[in-house]
Amino acid sequence: MQPDGVKKRAKTPEEALAALRRLAARAEKAESDARRLMRGWGLPAAEAERVLARLVAERFIDDGRYAAAFVREKLRLSGWGEYKIRTALRRKEIPKELIDEALAAAERPDMAERLRQQLQRKARTVRYGTPYELKTKLIRYGLSLGYEYDAVLEAAAALATDTDDSCDEF
Repeated sequence: MQPDGVKKRAKTPEEALAALRRLAARAEKAESDARRLMRGWGLPAAEAERVLARLVAERFIDDGRYAAAFVREKLRLSGWGEYKIRTALRRKEIPKELIDEALAAAERPDMAERLRQQLQRKARTVRYGTPYELKTKLIRYGLSLGYEYDAVLEAAAALATDTDDSCDEF
């Protein structure tokens, strides 16, 4: 956030190109990220598109590569499901075909196990009075992570049943 009265200095196309090369060399960037940055730097749209075309031609920016890295990161580190990942990539203006390719390359059999682990972790921290209440909270949490309803329902039901059985031993 800029203090009042202080303006960001506009960048020339050459400065924008150099800055974006540095940024893209450190971390994957989507075309929409580059456009947003250049708009903030006050670059005219025509100049911004020329700079972007050059970055794409030099392979500093590649939406397919960005989508694949994003999917890997969100699956492994954040525990997101397919729907949430797909929505986030759509917001980044990644083409549907690239999103589909990136998700197809992901380890789908591991998704059910990841969901189960996420729900188990949540079950340890959530407060509930009945198994039904636990199941409802787990379903809501699983859906917020972007997993399919049927998969969430099955995993939450299994956890709520397991929790109910263990309570009967007391």
